Amino acid sequence: MAPSNEVRTYGNWRKPGSPGIGKLGTVGTALLFVGLVVVAFAMLMSLVAGLVTAVVVGLALAPMLVQDRNGRTALQFLVARLAWLRGRTAGWNLYRAGPLTARDRGTCRLPGLLAPTRLVEAQDAYGRDFAMIVMPSTGHYSVVFECGADGAMLVDSEQVDTWVAYWGQWLSSLAFEPGLIAASVTIEAAPDLGHRLAREVGDNVDPRAPQLARRALAEIVRTYPAGSATVSTRITVTYSASARPGARRRSADEMAREISTRLPGLTSGLAMTGAGSARPMTADQLVRAVKVAFDEDAQLALDGLPDAELGWEDAGPSAAQEFWDRYTHDSGISITWGMYEAPRSEVVSNVLTGLVSPHEDIVRKRVSILYRPHDPGSSARLVEKDRRDARFKIAGSNVAARDSVAVAAADQAAREEARGAGLTRFALLVTATVRSVDALPSAVAAIDALAAPARIRLRRMYGSQSAAFAACLPLGVVLPHHVQVPSIIRESA
Repeated sequence: MAPSNEVRTYGNWRKPGSPGIGKLGTVGTALLFVGLVVVAFAMLMSLVAGLVTAVVVGLALAPMLVQDRNGRTALQFLVARLAWLRGRTAGWNLYRAGPLTARDRGTCRLPGLLAPTRLVEAQDAYGRDFAMIVMPSTGHYSVVFECGADGAMLVDSEQVDTWVAYWGQWLSSLAFEPGLIAASVTIEAAPDLGHRLAREVGDNVDPRAPQLARRALAEIVRTYPAGSATVSTRITVTYSASARPGARRRSADEMAREISTRLPGLTSGLAMTGAGSARPMTADQLVRAVKVAFDEDAQLALDGLPDAELGWEDAGPSAAQEFWDRYTHDSGISITWGMYEAPRSEVVSNVLTGLVSPHEDIVRKRVSILYRPHDPGSSARLVEKDRRDARFKIAGSNVAARDSVAVAAADQAAREEARGAGLTRFALLVTATVRSVDALPSAVAAIDALAAPARIRLRRMYGSQSAAFAACLPLGVVLPHHVQVPSIIRESA
């Protein structure tokens, strides 16, 4: 049978919503009804008291109704601004480390959310060494895979569709992994200094080779890295120390034994997804990757010292400062954006190619897709809840076209889940790092230009640049588990 020329498209993403009146969610609608009851009782006392109460209720609900173009309410903005001012007043936005500081014996520990983390080394069932990141505050244990992604250049569309299908199958299988709560894919583009090529050629050149061949190799080593870039792909899986909600937290040794038996299956499942050869990262590899993310100048020194061993206490920056709109760390200045709206229309498989590719105006660019798979039981409840919420919005007479499309998408998701498909929440973070403040406008313009073809709407993570920078690293930071506001309130607002 001749191959089909039809281009396969992907879509039907749904953002979880909260039913309510107008722009008010469940919490806002509940407050509205409570306010109306209070106004009614005040009216029984006097007309003035009723009017004053109505004004107070209106002022209390106004921040929930006013939204910017990014869909963020005035209440969310005010809470973020107050939290930022409180942290800046307390000095939480400043970090100093290194030999001239009195804390941690002069080490350079990771700042912010990553400060309490530690590294545990173990071996999987295949005898491969791997590093396990321990987050004591949340009881999370993360392992990072280094992948040799094949790329889609000069690859048939049928092969790309096969990769995407197997990738979807791998994501669906995560819902059946006991204790797994999150996964992420991080694609990082950075300049290639050529040290790896020089070492590879130097270790394999034959001293008896002809002089012409040796001169040609030397010329390649000297000229090839100029203007080139290296793209690395890392996949992180995060497990919870509690096998189920309310259960006892397992120790680091127990989690190491548990995770070591699961890594071979996870890495072998990635073989057909286009990820190439996936291997767990060792402690030294992970420390080097994190160190370079905070200090761009460290790449030159670390590439020149392949045998130097660094500890987790040296992976952080010697100085860092968080501003409202950017994050300064050692030799770099970074801005992190977060996706607030996925593509509305259907997209093709290469929609993110431009966003993850190297860019001349950005020294180091990192794109992370964060996944939170739901188990089959919660998936069924969530898709039915989405159906009810979507149908609630079309109960009136004046129905918007977007609401009708949302109902169709919710019905489609419920049918696919009933046939066995998995349900996964996802987010996307983009971090751009430059060397000076003067280069920031060019980097911002580049990200804005790259997000448009990807059909993704991004907004800068104002007031939380440090946390967003940490979450964009392949270290298994699950942001919803670090927020103090309960999830049931956040999802109902």
